[in-house]
Amino acid sequence: MRHNVKGRKLKRTASHRLATLRALATALLRYKKIKTTVAKAKETRIFVEPIITKAKTDSVHTRRLVAEDIHDKTVVKELFTDIVKKIGERPGGYTRIVKLGHRRGDAAEMAILELVDFNDLVAKKKAAVAAKKAEAAKADSAKVEDAVVVKETKEPKAEK
Repeated sequence: MRHNVKGRKLKRTASHRLATLRALATALLRYKKIKTTVAKAKETRIFVEPIITKAKTDSVHTRRLVAEDIHDKTVVKELFTDIVKKIGERPGGYTRIVKLGHRRGDAAEMAILELVDFNDLVAKKKAAVAAKKAEAAKADSAKVEDAVVVKETKEPKAEK
């Protein structure tokens, strides 16, 4: 029986497990969304939510506490400025796990771990990319129309 046994070992030693969780937490805070196994996602959620809670109070002490686990200075800076600004009102539950099904190679259950309030960022990026593509398509069609007009003006001259 597993009385009072918390956490998952993830088939790793303690130091390897800590390094894995730190890397996953850093990736989550950098990209706002990561794809991993369900077990790792659940453990990463338990690991990263207290970090985000600590980041709500901006002081040198809390920055140093967060920097113990997040070793990338730019991610720590982004956490204290952008992420906390957006998540500041939320009392907890900063992450969401969306199950994807089984991985083809080893049938491991896969999931997406994402920051809850940053779904619109992905949509905005997609909209911006779509707008750029539309502008490029308009520019290309304008060039084609100009080329057609030039050909039409040249053809009557060739008939004379």
